[in-house]
Amino acid sequence: MRLMLNVLLFLLAKQKKKQSLEEMAIQIQNGDEQLLNIVLEDYKPFIKKTVSSVCKRFIYETDDEFSIGLIAFHDAILKYNHQRGSSIISFSEVIIKRKVIDYIRKNGKFQDVSIEMTLGDDGDESSNLTIDQIVSVEEYGKQEEAKKRQEEILSFQEQLAHFKLSFQELVEQSPKHEDARLNAIEIAKTIVESKEILGYLMDKKRLPIKKLEKQVNVSRKTIERNRKYIIAISLILIGDYVYLRDYLKGRLEI
Repeated sequence: MRLMLNVLLFLLAKQKKKQSLEEMAIQIQNGDEQLLNIVLEDYKPFIKKTVSSVCKRFIYETDDEFSIGLIAFHDAILKYNHQRGSSIISFSEVIIKRKVIDYIRKNGKFQDVSIEMTLGDDGDESSNLTIDQIVSVEEYGKQEEAKKRQEEILSFQEQLAHFKLSFQELVEQSPKHEDARLNAIEIAKTIVESKEILGYLMDKKRLPIKKLEKQVNVSRKTIERNRKYIIAISLILIGDYVYLRDYLKGRLEI
């Protein structure tokens, strides 16, 4: 949860922008071979993930499909044109998938591969949709998801304000130890499962610590120390917070 809060705080704060992949691509296209090698190494996890999504299995660097993906990513960097407006990640993702699918078709591998893009019958660069069109569709989907995530975060921030809480406080005061976080989440579960306690929390905007102490196997001092964190988790559990719950599930398997 502490990781999730830091991510949310990062999304809300204005951070100093580091050099983008698009900017590095321009340097590479101008002959910076050393930067090219660095980028290829740094983006190997992205390449593996993209190739694996096509092959429907985990891809290792020793696999031929990974080599195809690596070459495709290299080509995408050299061919990328920032004037087209799409991100280089979206552009290279399309190129990698197309090249890997082409390789699979030519070698008769993995007949159950699901091809999500509309490719031409010959499996080469020709298709019913151009790369720019495919990238535009993927970009739109990503932008919509980012927009919904931001709206959800802002909505949660507004709800926290009703309880006189902020993201900054949660980051600073969230439990530092894993067992303490797990205990706090168990307390939050107890709250949402009790109509009486949850009703009190939502009505009074504070925890009924005396009543809660009788329902959980932790001390009053522990509840008070983690009060803000417990309230925040309770709000996520009862709210329509799809992305925040995903952060929570990924961290603590809730």
